[in-house]
Amino acid sequence: MAVLAATTGGALGAPAAAEGETPVGQVEFPTHCLPPQEAGLPPADGPTTARITVDNPAPQVGDTVTVTYQVARTPAVNPAGTELPADALTPTGRVLLSGAQSGEVTVVGAARNDPVPAGAALPAVTMTGTYTVTAPGQTALAPGGYTLHTGHPLGLDTVCTPAAGEPSGVPVSARLTASDLPTANLRSVFLAAPSGKPGVEVKVTAAGFAPGAAVTVAGRAGAAETADRVTATADEHGVAVAQLPVKDRATTAVVAYEGPAWTAKKGSGPAAYAVVDAAPAGAATATATAAQRVTATVEPGTLGMTQTGEDITLGAVPYGDGGAAPGRIGTVTVTDARGGPAGWSLIGKVTDFTGPGGVRIPGASLSWTPVCVAAPGSASACAAGSAGVVGPEGAVLASTPDAALVGGTFTVDAAVTLQVPRYTPPGAYTAVLTLTLS
Repeated sequence: MAVLAATTGGALGAPAAAEGETPVGQVEFPTHCLPPQEAGLPPADGPTTARITVDNPAPQVGDTVTVTYQVARTPAVNPAGTELPADALTPTGRVLLSGAQSGEVTVVGAARNDPVPAGAALPAVTMTGTYTVTAPGQTALAPGGYTLHTGHPLGLDTVCTPAAGEPSGVPVSARLTASDLPTANLRSVFLAAPSGKPGVEVKVTAAGFAPGAAVTVAGRAGAAETADRVTATADEHGVAVAQLPVKDRATTAVVAYEGPAWTAKKGSGPAAYAVVDAAPAGAATATATAAQRVTATVEPGTLGMTQTGEDITLGAVPYGDGGAAPGRIGTVTVTDARGGPAGWSLIGKVTDFTGPGGVRIPGASLSWTPVCVAAPGSASACAAGSAGVVGPEGAVLASTPDAALVGGTFTVDAAVTLQVPRYTPPGAYTAVLTLTLS
């Protein structure tokens, strides 16, 4: 667990298109804008040019996604009858979701505009909002209706809706594809004795299984199972206890699993076991000889990690501009001495950043670019997690795959960046980054 601190800041806008180019995701749809009754103006009909963007196009279920709705052109005009002063236009709108997840996202913009002459078209506005991903798969985002509130000389609302209705009357502007969050496998197996003669029963305790599940306890020789096998039922705490007769001399380890066969998701790592034959008696001859079997047992160790440092200080960003606050996590060293077929995953989660007066920057604003290096001689290859958002629901920092034999020492690092929104109040913002190894 590490504490991250950033000083003031802001979320970077989407990259601008080159002159003459249409920005990616920009769409146009016919709009009917109804001015306030007090203005005495007729409805304004015409095209709205808009664009939807998201801060994370490949989130995991449970992530919070920030949605930005930009209206570049609107048929709505200044309803005030006089010049509208600077920073007197406040927009609100709706973004429509369809596909894997349906519904709508409410987006709100700040009062930030240049003066608008009487009767002139209202200027471009930008609105943002967030929603939580609840289903895996592809979700389409389309611009919905929006309201332009003018606060001078009195509060007036111009309501703009797609002329053909929602959602059929608006084109899709952005898409994202969500994936399920990887789940940790906490299943394990413990033996009452590390060795025994052929046929001796060894007490096996399997933990971390689903309560009431049928658990198979089996002998293992490398990646293959041996003939030694018994079943037991997990109690309400997910613990199954079995007496396994070990008769197959090829057995070198014991595993436990749910289902018809061992898998990385529903099986434990192996516990080493040695089958030891009784020493044969020497023949009674003139020259007496004796023979003894010599057995050495390689006992499995544990899966663990260490991390350098406790605090992470991110770079400062200027008030008003906002932008990216960079930094690095403390280097993590993962040691896997289990010697079995199960790989491991290192997952990070981050809380929201809290600053002066309780102002928050969402944890989903923190992204990272992981790096993982296996030490020479390690049995496993190390895979760095994907670059992207960390968020409160978690993302993979590094992992190793399942294999016939795994293990080694691994160095894990990551560059992190916090996107700080524009005009975030000055001060220090702090969050907690938690790393979980399983």
